[in-house]
Amino acid sequence: MSDGVWTVHSDGSAVPNPGRMGLGAHITAPDGTEHTLSLPADARGCNNEAELRALMAALAFVQRHGAQSVRLHCDNSLVVAQLTDPAAEPVARLASVFDEARALMNSFAAITLLWVPRHRNKQADALARAAVGLEPKVVAVKKKKRR
Repeated sequence: MSDGVWTVHSDGSAVPNPGRMGLGAHITAPDGTEHTLSLPADARGCNNEAELRALMAALAFVQRHGAQSVRLHCDNSLVVAQLTDPAAEPVARLASVFDEARALMNSFAAITLLWVPRHRNKQADALARAAVGLEPKVVAVKKKKRR
């Protein structure tokens, strides 16, 4: 990765939902160095808040390491829609946290947030689950049937 872009896969867990939140992220620096975050959140919340807080924790990490350009991957469609679609119906309970995330995202020179299917976010999911003492989840991937 010589393009100067940091790549982040983030995920959050809430156990039960709502409950204790775990934040996870797998981060690859432009030079190929890999970093991981696996942190319990200070507060209790729902899965959407955990996902959002994990994304923010990862952004804060890369920012401390001098990142200017970031490609984020998240498997939570609500979080992605709230942060990328101006027409998305606001989530009142989490509005201030979404505002905080937008401000953090706007502090980078270039940022892209993409939705990815859960099976392409396994490392971040395992890190988020580990933060609250859970084993990694087995994610089934549907395979096309041969005829």
